[in-house]
Amino acid sequence: MIVHPPAPSHGPAPCDGPALSDSPAPSDSPVPRPAGPYARLFARPGAVGFTLGGLLARLPMGMFTVSAVLMIADAHGSYALAGSVTATGLAATALAGPLVARAVDRHGQSRAALPATLLALLGSLALVVCVHTRAPVWTLFAAYAATATTPNTGGMARARWAHLLRRDPAARHTANSFEQAADELCFLLGPILATLLCTALFPEAGTLAGCGLLLTGTLLFLGRHSTEPPPGRTRNRAGSAPLRQPGTPALLLVFAATGAVFGALEVVTLAYADGQGHRAAGGAVLACQAAGSALAGLAFGRLPPARSDRRRLAGCTAAMAALTVLPLLAALTAPLPVVAGALLVAGLATAPTMVTGMAVVQRLTPAGRLNEGMTLAVTALLGGIAAGSAAGGRAAESLGSAGWAYGVPPVAAAAAAALATLLAVSAHRTRVTAHTGGT
Repeated sequence: MIVHPPAPSHGPAPCDGPALSDSPAPSDSPVPRPAGPYARLFARPGAVGFTLGGLLARLPMGMFTVSAVLMIADAHGSYALAGSVTATGLAATALAGPLVARAVDRHGQSRAALPATLLALLGSLALVVCVHTRAPVWTLFAAYAATATTPNTGGMARARWAHLLRRDPAARHTANSFEQAADELCFLLGPILATLLCTALFPEAGTLAGCGLLLTGTLLFLGRHSTEPPPGRTRNRAGSAPLRQPGTPALLLVFAATGAVFGALEVVTLAYADGQGHRAAGGAVLACQAAGSALAGLAFGRLPPARSDRRRLAGCTAAMAALTVLPLLAALTAPLPVVAGALLVAGLATAPTMVTGMAVVQRLTPAGRLNEGMTLAVTALLGGIAAGSAAGGRAAESLGSAGWAYGVPPVAAAAAAALATLLAVSAHRTRVTAHTGGT
């Protein structure tokens, strides 16, 4: 979830991407059936290569938080401390992320992303050393905050699709949906892998493995130069800053509230599984939510783009608010496997919410600032995850039962739905005013 999007539907785009051949079949041959939307997507040169590298680079994003929580909780015996440390790191990412993204837009992905990745890796390794040597608690906060320069690989991948699919809105919608499903796949496999490594080997194993995957995937991703978008040309225009665009601040609040849902679910689920005596199963249970989201994302990619992304976003967040009540009911009345099933169902609203939210971001973001705009959205999401992690950890310890802590996600989801509805209403009023000439 951290988490963490295609090209604006208006304004100039960086450049044209390669097009598929439209040559007609010979008259004496049967006309071939058109390939499915995902097959057409990956028929483009270089698409498979940068996608595989991006998946490897993103897999650790589903590992680092879970690994840090398990590692710190094992050393210090406190989920509240673990949640606070990860929340601090995510808050630092919320500050540093847009700066890294701006550098990527200005100088290009290859030149800016690798140094930022290396700095983040040093922070992760420092955290391992601090935990292993039982260093003072404040060093945990400092080390995890140093990971804030991790580039938004998902945003860079979506920018590459935007570069390739400038003239194909339907394909951009499919690419957006695939990338969201890929994000969820990483958050499905990442917690399982992290939990397995931390519990079967040693507590620091998950973080160390994540560092190796991040470096390898980043190198493979950045190595596909043919699909890299050119540096932006609007960097010196203050008015083109994504944050200055009408509607963007309100949209970021929606992302922040959505992130709080994800952060709370993550920490509460780990604490709940531990309280039930199934600590090693916590990652697998948490992965069920990502599995539901991944399935929904792939199905969502086959739908046509929305006539109004803002109205669809309001509907998706409302569905998320309703479905996140299910884990609370399951945790209070049923065993752990039922909670896992409830999380699977609750995840069905996640990918549609994220895909639609990113589509709104792309409509609002000026050309040449796409990575920065998407990173602002991910930054807001991470800020929400930080708040949700801290709130979930506190609730799990203060309410006496981690089951009751599942009440935090529905509250955050309801806030996201209310904010998205206000955003849709405001956009509708703006359109009506424009059509009537302000009368």
